Amino acid sequence: MKIALALLLVASLGAGWYLYTPDQPRGALERRWAPTPSQFIQVAGVRLHIRDTGPRDGPAVLLIHGFGSSLHTWEAWAFLLESRFRVVALDLPGFGLTGPDPTDDYSDERSVAVLVALLDRLGIGQAAVVGSSMGGRIAWRFAAAEPARVSKLVLMAPDGFASFGREYGRTPERLPWLMRLLPYTAPKPLLERTMRNAYAVPGTLTDAVVERYYAMLLAPGVRRAILDRVLQTRLLQPEPILATIRAPVLLLWGERDSAVPVSNAADYERALPDARTIILPGIGHVPMEEAPEASAQALRAFLDGGTSG
Repeated sequence: MKIALALLLVASLGAGWYLYTPDQPRGALERRWAPTPSQFIQVAGVRLHIRDTGPRDGPAVLLIHGFGSSLHTWEAWAFLLESRFRVVALDLPGFGLTGPDPTDDYSDERSVAVLVALLDRLGIGQAAVVGSSMGGRIAWRFAAAEPARVSKLVLMAPDGFASFGREYGRTPERLPWLMRLLPYTAPKPLLERTMRNAYAVPGTLTDAVVERYYAMLLAPGVRRAILDRVLQTRLLQPEPILATIRAPVLLLWGERDSAVPVSNAADYERALPDARTIILPGIGHVPMEEAPEASAQALRAFLDGGTSG
């Protein structure tokens, strides 16, 4: 019996050692994933990783990524927009190369405050604000809290309405046990399987894309910050907040989005005073990566005063 227990202990320790995934050195990650035009600036007590490209006197566009993502998700869009627009993208606190927020506050209110401070730091009085998924929820919270700072609002499959297991006014009481292992182990094959649900266009989820997301996940402190954000997320009843938004809103959705179904667009249209919806056929949850030209065309048409469909 003692020999069997000893063998079991050795096997368990061996499995734990094999599965253990440490954070990667910040310096190496920044050299690989933060080349020019990336920069790091102090904003609201956070060292933010940002990219600020395009003409300084052009109309400003602020891009807010989704859960588990980073500013790299907007690279194709930035290339397509920056000849005419001032394009600002950031790694939200707790994600990517920005890393953990020293305040340990990952509430939507804190995210709004960081965005206000960022625009102030860059001297941008007003911007068109674009948010994807979780970033969409932060974008509409920002537009409601800071109406004078938002010229137009683009919500790409935004989060915000209650769903199974997510109630209004409550934060999660505990995390599933598998999620609690995230700071200690992060198998790349598991990440890839999870990501497949977000991509509907064949060939867009390449090894290079998986490698980038995996590298950002292993940035120092990010995995624990992700868990902290999940535990601090408290959904508010969206309709009363959305009803206060006066900026024109474009709802941009992939027809084959399996993360936030396109049927949710109707809920937003009913709640927003001035909203229109464009559905991109054959596209999943990340149109800016799956179909950058088509989605950027829809954005440009909206920012210029119309729509493309």
